[in-house]
Amino acid sequence: MAYDAGEYLLTPPAANDQQNCDTLIILAHGAGANMQHEFMALLASGLAQANVQVVRFNFPYMRANAIDGKRRPPDRAPKLIADYALQLSILKQHFKPQKVFLVGKSMGGRMSAILAESLMLDGVVCLGYPFIPLKGGEPRLEPIEKCKAPLMVIQGERDKFGHKGLVETWPVMDKVQLHWLTDGDHSFKPRKSSGTTFEANLAKAISQIQTFIG
Repeated sequence: MAYDAGEYLLTPPAANDQQNCDTLIILAHGAGANMQHEFMALLASGLAQANVQVVRFNFPYMRANAIDGKRRPPDRAPKLIADYALQLSILKQHFKPQKVFLVGKSMGGRMSAILAESLMLDGVVCLGYPFIPLKGGEPRLEPIEKCKAPLMVIQGERDKFGHKGLVETWPVMDKVQLHWLTDGDHSFKPRKSSGTTFEANLAKAISQIQTFIG
């Protein structure tokens, strides 16, 4: 699989679609929204202001959806990880970055942490990490425990997949740079009564990521 400009969204657009860059940030989408989702677009735009190359891509099930419009559940983790590793290899070869950071929303963050178990990366950021499966069960802490790259988790205080009062009780989180967004849900949106806004929470998340990669 070779680099195909049609498979990626670049922010800012690379000159002639080819450039060497100091820092490459790869954004991985969540389970239910593709790389073109408004959250992903706003995140990419905000991060690109720090003079880095931001690249978005779709996992296989979302690429299939883009072709025929049929909604599919996410692929199994081994397929997601294999594709993610391939995308990373292609993008590193194309951009020849000095530093590489993976930033993932929900499922994309979990896959980023898993990928960092076996590959050398400069850092991983998980946005709304899906600690607790929707159907219940044990928290997904293994990717965090095994992640070999510096790891930051940015979580809404009310996130149903792992809220503030619960996540802070797990000892493994001591190895993580953990940041909370005021009254945010899984999408970082607060309630109107909170005194803050989604825009403020997203701006705070972007600032924290910029500090992390800086």
